[in-house]
Amino acid sequence: MTLKRDSFHSRLGFVLAAAGSAIGLGNIWAFPTQAANNGGGAFLFVYLIVTLLFALPALYAEIYIGNQAQKNPVRALQDVCKDSIPNFGKYAGIIGLGGAILMLSFYTIVAGWMLANALAPLAQLFSLSDISQWLSTSSTARNLVFTPIFSLLGAAIIHQGINSGIEKWSTRLMPLLFIMLVALIVYILQQPGAMQGLEVYLIPDFTQVMEPSLIVSAMGQAFFSMSVGVGGMMVYGSYMKKDQDIGKLVFSIASVDMLIAFMAGLLIIPALFVAQHAGFEVFSDEKLIGEGQLIFSILPQLFSSMGTIGLVVSFAFFSLLSIAALTSTISSIEVPVSYLVEEKSKSRISATWIVSLVVLSASLLIIAFFDTLFGLVIQVLTTIIQPLSCLFYFIVVGWLWKRGNKLANMNTENNSTSLKIWGNYLRYCCPVLLTIVFVNVAILN
Repeated sequence: MTLKRDSFHSRLGFVLAAAGSAIGLGNIWAFPTQAANNGGGAFLFVYLIVTLLFALPALYAEIYIGNQAQKNPVRALQDVCKDSIPNFGKYAGIIGLGGAILMLSFYTIVAGWMLANALAPLAQLFSLSDISQWLSTSSTARNLVFTPIFSLLGAAIIHQGINSGIEKWSTRLMPLLFIMLVALIVYILQQPGAMQGLEVYLIPDFTQVMEPSLIVSAMGQAFFSMSVGVGGMMVYGSYMKKDQDIGKLVFSIASVDMLIAFMAGLLIIPALFVAQHAGFEVFSDEKLIGEGQLIFSILPQLFSSMGTIGLVVSFAFFSLLSIAALTSTISSIEVPVSYLVEEKSKSRISATWIVSLVVLSASLLIIAFFDTLFGLVIQVLTTIIQPLSCLFYFIVVGWLWKRGNKLANMNTENNSTSLKIWGNYLRYCCPVLLTIVFVNVAILN
């Protein structure tokens, strides 16, 4: 008996869910940190370029494969490669599945930090100072409490299915995220010191844009931000009806993703300069002190110094980050869940809990060896697995996939001129450009 697949019931639901997958901690936590550490406006400029050159085409290729195949990423890649290199696609899909679990293993830890820091100002408002201090202080004990809590939140949405779970919650959470982000930007930009941060962020120093380390950082950030290369977008594409206008959908997703990343920079980089203006030490040798951890140390102190309104702002800020983390987490969970449901005949509920337990075990391993594993896992994922997976998607769409691939069959009369141009870009330019970047990364390292 053929398994009836769940699906998105509207284009808006798909766009918001896919945008929610792309809009996560990569946009609101990692992007502003990378920008602050890599020249502000110069990083923003390079990020936008590599997003348009690499990440957007990779997003298109990943969603296109999933939409045409109408299957989970492992089966989809296996089927589209069966006429050229049998089973290679299957193993590539399994690597992507492993990448999704790898992403979740550190992502849920960081998301737990956001959730704990969102609760800290509430505890402070109710005069629970000791609890507030514990919630806002990094510790193994806190990780052991909040990492499982966040895993449960993601599992609670995923086990409800595509329409009742992912689509419904995405259409609720994404507008809330946008409203909160706008409100926080308006508030922060009115504080002393914010304009200096705005200038650093918006005015690029073009002497820095060709720095190899900046380009590599921007590329890793673009792939991480768009959530491409681990199968999440592919599985979402498979839940849309076949032969949708993928170009318009991808453009909508990428536009929202870049807008939120840009807005996150408008919030966090000025906030760092507000903190610096207030007397907090933020930069050392033009680098953020503590890098990604800085927003958990400096910004809560800044918000606390503002009195009661600051505690409200702190709650809103970290709630925003928690929502972003949740919308991004659920797409990665869906990758192994869809595989277990379709290939191993597991029920959605049992598959969800199996995946959640595997991810939690991996997260606990990282917590146990945090100093060694945390940064290593992020580096392996963003600079190796995701870019290599995207390179493979380009090769699949451009060269390996023969049957049912409109972009590969570019000489047919039914293909428009724009589709042929786009197909040629994916076929020739993207693999070559991405390979050049990989060579530069190898030389840099």
